[in-house]
Amino acid sequence: MTAFEEETTVHVFRDDALGEHDAVGLAEAIRRGEVGAQEAARDAVARVRDVEGRLNAVQVHAGAPAPVPGADGPFAGVPTFVKDNTDYLGLPTGHGSEAFTPRTARRHAPFARQLVSTGVSVLGKTRLPEFGFSPTTEYEGAEPVRNPWNTGRSAGGSSGGSAALVAAGAVPIAHANDGGGSIRIPAACCGLVGLKPTRGRVLPNAQSRRLPIDLVTDGIVSRSVRDTAVFLAAAETHWRNPKLPPVGLVEGPAKRRLRIGFLPDSPSGVPTDAATRAAVTETAEALERLGHTVEPVELAVDPRFTDDFLSYWGLLSFLIGATGRTLGAGFDRHRMDPLSRGLRETYLEHWRGTPGVVRRLKRTREPYAAAFRGLDAILSPVLAHTTPPLGHLNPTVPYPTLIERILAYVAFTPVNNVVGTPSISFPAAGVTAEGGLPVGVMLSGRPGGERMLLEAAFELEADRPFRRIQDL
Repeated sequence: MTAFEEETTVHVFRDDALGEHDAVGLAEAIRRGEVGAQEAARDAVARVRDVEGRLNAVQVHAGAPAPVPGADGPFAGVPTFVKDNTDYLGLPTGHGSEAFTPRTARRHAPFARQLVSTGVSVLGKTRLPEFGFSPTTEYEGAEPVRNPWNTGRSAGGSSGGSAALVAAGAVPIAHANDGGGSIRIPAACCGLVGLKPTRGRVLPNAQSRRLPIDLVTDGIVSRSVRDTAVFLAAAETHWRNPKLPPVGLVEGPAKRRLRIGFLPDSPSGVPTDAATRAAVTETAEALERLGHTVEPVELAVDPRFTDDFLSYWGLLSFLIGATGRTLGAGFDRHRMDPLSRGLRETYLEHWRGTPGVVRRLKRTREPYAAAFRGLDAILSPVLAHTTPPLGHLNPTVPYPTLIERILAYVAFTPVNNVVGTPSISFPAAGVTAEGGLPVGVMLSGRPGGERMLLEAAFELEADRPFRRIQDL
């Protein structure tokens, strides 16, 4: 056992250029000339170095970049990181895997260009579990990414490295993406805001567009609702999908009162633990006190939904195994970690059923739409139980046990990926009695409904400000 396996809290908030600013606040300070962009980048690099040995969140350090004269965008000069499954010019893309030697990217991925258009200054790349398949950022033969609130616990996955850095105060925001909960899960684990946008809201990556169902959407994790709102508005300025209603800049709550469905237990029938149920119930009561109508709702997905999603997950692992040589030198699918190999092998046992799996998953939009009749949003937990200790979901756990544990944990988020609808994770009031961990709750909406979700999240944040790690 290392010294850092003890359950401690880690943060690097201090009196420097970054202070306690969120991204909006830091960008405003830079614009006013109170701090310089180069100073902010330098201090962020120092914070990252100070926390890295305890959290293991960084995959690639790029250092403090030279200031770009005339840099524009609402986050001009704000330091950030890109998740290591997205190409960023000049940096290798490793996808969290030891199965190949990554190549240096010769250009930005489309979403990386969209992110850079907001004015951010990229300091490097964050760690993720192999190919983003796991809801925890742990490895077969390497140190895990640790949760800043409690270093004996998971930071979530797959955007765990990004979430750990933002929660610890190393940078105000960081890139994340979500193919089954990978923005919302680490946001929930680390006490952050994480919005999974509507499918097609931001620029897609080339690989996703070739799949029968595009599960993955990019975004950020942040410490404030306004950072997420400003990011989405800025991304829309760079490129807007004409097939979706514009979001625009959301700056606070709306006057309109909503009709919200309450879903405390998962559509797949996985029970919610007591601490999580208490957190989501308290949030429902807060919404009612604020004048919204909250009523029970049922989301009657196909009973085979969980098995079908698992099969599709296995298809993704199979495709990576078949095409991995395009990722870098020396790809060997036998060196993929046990979770990736188990998913692939499970898929190969049932591959003939793939057309039916895809057909049934696409039909999930029908019960989702039915649940929204007469409703504006649905409130639920992000996860079925609170953040587990490191090791509980490690890829070295025997595959049948590991999958059982994952499905008992990630029971709410995948529906939005399959249907393509937006949902936002944010911290409930308080923390768990055991371990002092945040608990995330989630509001989900109709396709294109990000504005309403952000307005509701703004209202809840104002009503009960999110607890801060530096105040512990």
